[in-house]
Amino acid sequence: MPEPEASKSEPAPPEAQARNGRPSGHAAAHPVHAHAATLKRLEKSSGSLAAQAIARMDETLPWYRAMPPENRSWIGLVAQAGIAAFTEWFRRPDSPQAISTDVFGTAPRELTRAITLRQTVEMVRTTIEVMESAIEEVAAPGDEAALREALLVYAREIAFATAQVYAQAAEARGAWDARLESLVVNAVLSGEADEGAVSRAAALGWNSPEHVCVVLGTAPNGDSELTVEAIRRAGRHAKLQVLTGVLGDRLVVIAGGSDNPLGVAKGLIGPFAPGPVVAGPVVPDLMAATRSAQAAAAGLKACSAWQDAPRPVLADDLLPERAIAGDPSAREQLVEEIYRPLEEAGSALLETLSVYLEQASSLEGAARMLFVHPNTVRYRLRRVTDVTGWSPSDVRSAFTLRIALILGRLADGDTQF
Repeated sequence: MPEPEASKSEPAPPEAQARNGRPSGHAAAHPVHAHAATLKRLEKSSGSLAAQAIARMDETLPWYRAMPPENRSWIGLVAQAGIAAFTEWFRRPDSPQAISTDVFGTAPRELTRAITLRQTVEMVRTTIEVMESAIEEVAAPGDEAALREALLVYAREIAFATAQVYAQAAEARGAWDARLESLVVNAVLSGEADEGAVSRAAALGWNSPEHVCVVLGTAPNGDSELTVEAIRRAGRHAKLQVLTGVLGDRLVVIAGGSDNPLGVAKGLIGPFAPGPVVAGPVVPDLMAATRSAQAAAAGLKACSAWQDAPRPVLADDLLPERAIAGDPSAREQLVEEIYRPLEEAGSALLETLSVYLEQASSLEGAARMLFVHPNTVRYRLRRVTDVTGWSPSDVRSAFTLRIALILGRLADGDTQF
């Protein structure tokens, strides 16, 4: 007799169902029930897990113990939010989750200033370790591997979220710092530096160095942010504090920490575009930096009159060109620092210097005009150098001395010149 056909209502064995792509009812139901049970356990234990994470931080992280209570409470909220976000994420792993908003949105933005990125990573790692150690307790029987895998994926996502939060905070802080720095630089250059500018500079890390000078030159074409960053690198290399900015076609650097303005300019000259670079005189503080900036700006304007000027050049070395270009501070400086000291030293020095310059710097010619011995002229010229710091025998210094004599006599109302 032929064997009876198998009943169509008899279920196929599980192996056959698996081959046909249809899991058995028990196999399909078990993960669902296990996940549901695990979710309930996660929800019930979230508070205790957060408390364990906080206790572990207090035990293993010295910086956490040293924080004020307010910041510790915020970190506790972040840990609780992280565990709650994981529970929600485990409930619907395929739906998009804004982890950074869920977790870090519970704390104020100022917390990113209170704790560093490294400390945040340690906080997240501690919380994940506590959750990982509790998997056997929290997971329903048979759901341990699924919970562990979900936690690993979540740890990756929370790491990316941490980096994103700090990157956004750094970008916002960088943009704000750039605006503050621009305000300070503009205030110094425009002569409006006040206590407000000093306060803004302090917020940028300026710690009020004793010696300050301003360096001006032409800004290179291209991204001004790259130029500013290059100046900062040069400043760090030269061990200087710098505040810098690009204003129009000018690159402005306020440098503190050195009483040698020419050395400062040489240390920072790399990022400047080709062309003159002028260093203003050293002043005692940021509020006085306006004087250095104005001298540097006047020197930059007048530098084209001295074609052989060195690069960089001091603003004080451009005093005669600045005076001719109409800079009142340069005129006053030439009169007060050269003409008046010579006048106070006696008429012989002024007369000898004037005659010597008129005689094309000839000792013999000046001696004949003055009816004295050439050695007397030589002695008086050395006295001129001692009194003014400028040597009549040097061509450049002689030009400066001549301009100072002209300006001094004009100031005294002498119309002979």
